[in-house]
Amino acid sequence: MAKIKKGDLVQVISGRDRGKQGRVLEVIKASDRLIVESVQRVTKHNKIGQSARGGKTGGIETIEAPIHVSNVMLVDPVTKKPTRVGHREETVERDGRTRVVRVRYAKKSGKEL
Repeated sequence: MAKIKKGDLVQVISGRDRGKQGRVLEVIKASDRLIVESVQRVTKHNKIGQSARGGKTGGIETIEAPIHVSNVMLVDPVTKKPTRVGHREETVERDGRTRVVRVRYAKKSGKEL
């Protein structure tokens, strides 16, 4: 089970954007990287071309670059500070069947995420 998922609030703990918080926009499992909004912004130069309607495309745009998962920590929803993540097993009853599911929780506050 992944510790960080799409939509989670994370804080950067190392690098040039240390201390910034943002929501996870995308998780890239193959390379253990995340794209976090307003973090790790880089300028990308696109070649100027023409669209089908005749409009110009290209130029310089600023986009978010991937950041390694080890450089961020999940933010505790109660204290709004970075925290470690744990997992525990809980029994859930759905449609008359009982299942055991793993649930993430913030270790310092004990609050579920």
